[in-house]
Amino acid sequence: MRKLVIGILAHVDAGKTTLSESLLYLSGKIGRLGRVDNKDAYLDNYELERARGITIFSKQAMFEIGETQIILLDTPGHVDFSAEMERTLQVLDYAILVISGADGVQGHTKTLWRLLHTYRIPVFLFINKMDQIGTDKDKLMKELKKQLHDGCIEFGQVPTEDFYDQLAMCEEMMMETFLVTGKIETSQIKRSVTERKVFPCFFGSALKLEGVEQFMQGIVQYALIPAYPEEFGAKIFKIARDEQGNRLTYLKITGGRLKVKDVLTNGLWSEKVNQIRVYSGQKFEQVNEVGAGSVCAVTGLSQTRPGEGLGIEAASDTPVLEPVLAYQIILPEGCDPRVILPKLRQIEEEEPELQIVWDEQLQEIQAQIMGEVQIEILQSLILSRFGVAVAFDEGRIVYKETITNVVEGVGHFEPLRHYAEVHLLLTPGEPGSGLQLGAECSEDSLSKSWQRLILSHLEEKAHKGVLTGSAITDLKITLVSGRAHNKHTQGGDFREATFRAVRQGLKEAESIVLEPYYAFQLELPEKMVGRAMTDIENMHGTCAISETNGETAVLVGSAPVVTMRNYQQEVMAYTKGLGRLFCSLKGYEPCHNAEEVIETSFYDSERDLANPTGSVFCAHGTGFLVEWYAVKDYMHVESYLQQKSSLVEAVPNQPSYPEERSISLEEIDQIINNTFYANQGKKSVWKRRKTARDSYYEPTAYGDRQKESKEEYLLVDGYNIIHAWPELKELTEDNMDGARMKLLDTLSNYQGIRRCQIIVVFDAYRVQGHFEEVIDYHNIHTVFTREAQTADQYIEKFAHDNQKKYDITVATSDGLQQLIIRGAGSALFSARELKVEIERANERIRKEYQELKGINRNYLVDVLSPAAKQQMKEIVDKDKEQ
Repeated sequence: MRKLVIGILAHVDAGKTTLSESLLYLSGKIGRLGRVDNKDAYLDNYELERARGITIFSKQAMFEIGETQIILLDTPGHVDFSAEMERTLQVLDYAILVISGADGVQGHTKTLWRLLHTYRIPVFLFINKMDQIGTDKDKLMKELKKQLHDGCIEFGQVPTEDFYDQLAMCEEMMMETFLVTGKIETSQIKRSVTERKVFPCFFGSALKLEGVEQFMQGIVQYALIPAYPEEFGAKIFKIARDEQGNRLTYLKITGGRLKVKDVLTNGLWSEKVNQIRVYSGQKFEQVNEVGAGSVCAVTGLSQTRPGEGLGIEAASDTPVLEPVLAYQIILPEGCDPRVILPKLRQIEEEEPELQIVWDEQLQEIQAQIMGEVQIEILQSLILSRFGVAVAFDEGRIVYKETITNVVEGVGHFEPLRHYAEVHLLLTPGEPGSGLQLGAECSEDSLSKSWQRLILSHLEEKAHKGVLTGSAITDLKITLVSGRAHNKHTQGGDFREATFRAVRQGLKEAESIVLEPYYAFQLELPEKMVGRAMTDIENMHGTCAISETNGETAVLVGSAPVVTMRNYQQEVMAYTKGLGRLFCSLKGYEPCHNAEEVIETSFYDSERDLANPTGSVFCAHGTGFLVEWYAVKDYMHVESYLQQKSSLVEAVPNQPSYPEERSISLEEIDQIINNTFYANQGKKSVWKRRKTARDSYYEPTAYGDRQKESKEEYLLVDGYNIIHAWPELKELTEDNMDGARMKLLDTLSNYQGIRRCQIIVVFDAYRVQGHFEEVIDYHNIHTVFTREAQTADQYIEKFAHDNQKKYDITVATSDGLQQLIIRGAGSALFSARELKVEIERANERIRKEYQELKGINRNYLVDVLSPAAKQQMKEIVDKDKEQ
């Protein structure tokens, strides 16, 4: 059967749900018409939706028109849930845009139109509520052509010469056909609709089923069925959970077929499909296989996210619509943020635009939200799903930052036995372009695998600006150069170098603060236009009179969100309910009060330890930090901008730097070798660095040890040791955190003596939704395992994966784990042996210190002559007698 995936979009109250019900009823899918007012609509099946009478979550229904199967995706109409609607656009073949004949083209309608243009989706328009008094078809058609597109043509009429004449004006080939034959073929009209040159318009009343049948036939007649390739592809557009809590991944098959138990992957993860569900309303049919053109939900995938592409399908671009308000989520008294945070992450999976974050400095959970209605829905959702009654603060504007000039950012990371250098070109982008990434780096200087790693690191986090700490946008970051070392470079080195290069470039660039702006349409009595224009000017906005008829005027323009945020109530007050304000997010523009925003942000880029601006270099066996303004005096790779002098000339006021000498890999080898062995021959506390196996086990039991020196790792099963050491176990009765910190302090002190890598692993497998977390505590590393992974499993995997690379010792008293670790060829400490080893190390360092203290101390009496000594003795004896 021929398949079409069609989304239905509208401004709130345009009658979108009513039209959906009419389509389902007339196709025979449902036996009676549901109503929003009666809370029995087929697609608004969530309690929250029926209670509020709005669509909140996108859903699908399936029905047939002749030989064509329509997969109808219903999307939210309220502006607060625009992000949910936009995610659905990624999988549509066509869209139905519903417009209220009583209201005409509104602000949010224009936003939807721009989105449909961005995603290149063909559109059928249904102008609804034409049964209401005062609606004028001719006036509405003129408005559609003026506000939306000249290609909006009424298709409900019988084909006439005037109808063909309007079509001919839209496309040259149709014009040629019309001039020759006097009419236009249906196949040509189909092609023009698909290419977005013609937008068929139908008028009617969904409530009274007027014009809906004709509209349905028009879709089937003028829509082209897409062709799909044989190779598998799929686009993920939604994550949800069913009533049993099963995670559902909604996707459209864009090529080949999908079967139950197929393994899907995006290159980073591979997971098996357990179920394939085809939903229609609240009910679903479980199938074993679906083909291209189908929309389904699958279970078994735990790492998918909206916008992801599978198989031949590429990932989607960053969504156009995004929240501009940030709120603190206020938890009830006694609710632990660490417990509720993983639960909120579940909702974030379903609504990625929320961007749930834990602010360590402020000790609060923050979320980005579209508006007040979404807050109410979130509160209800969190309460019904998790039983927690949360509140939200008054909210604040989400600012962003960008740059106005081209700079080259340099990041260098070279502590002892590590090496990575990254050069990034930061270029200002067009307004609304977001953050774009690219690479123009020769493989002679940096291999393709390292380049891909750097780009993946650039994608993995939201980079902060240096003025307010807000996210950066509207700029392009291009990898232009870099260097690795064959022996000493690890993946984590490039992560450090990449982030430092971004920050160094931002510090060097001319940054500006951006704030969100509304595009607005204000309808009000003509005599109040002066008041409105004064208000908008005071809001730092701009406006112009769009139209006037002697009684009513329409103002259009833009203004900052922060100043216009609550203007609707003011309009209602001074117009006595006659004024209407329609706002839609225009995008980000330079901030009207940047100095005030910077000052009140209290952000200091130099003190943001999580986002350093400087780089790490190495000399004489010691790593040292170089501030951002001096990095280019130390860098090893030649400046890209100096090589491209033409680019520098094209950018005025570009800062110049002293010419840098390129350093060869051989010189890097020499530096690392010199610094690595810089301390050799000096007196050391440890005459010979014995491993635990040397100390406690016979090496022959596990085969001969390799002669070359390996880096030593000590892995400690945290909670096992805590409960095995009496002094720590005693602390757990009052405070587990206290016991944990005591253990970490002890091991940190031991690392300072022993100089090996120490990793302390703690179980977090029972924390729902917890991701693996690695935190540096002074000179040691702590790991909190992900959900469903125990410390034992983490340690065993690390030992198995790295036994050939490192000298690994594991500290645990778990008998089963000891057997597994021995089998993996690693050395062991029991809890008791670890304690003895630490005490020995402390005692040894104390003795060494005492010896050094005794050797180096000089006494005055030792250098005196015998006569002077005798004189001193007489003086002392005389004092004693007195």
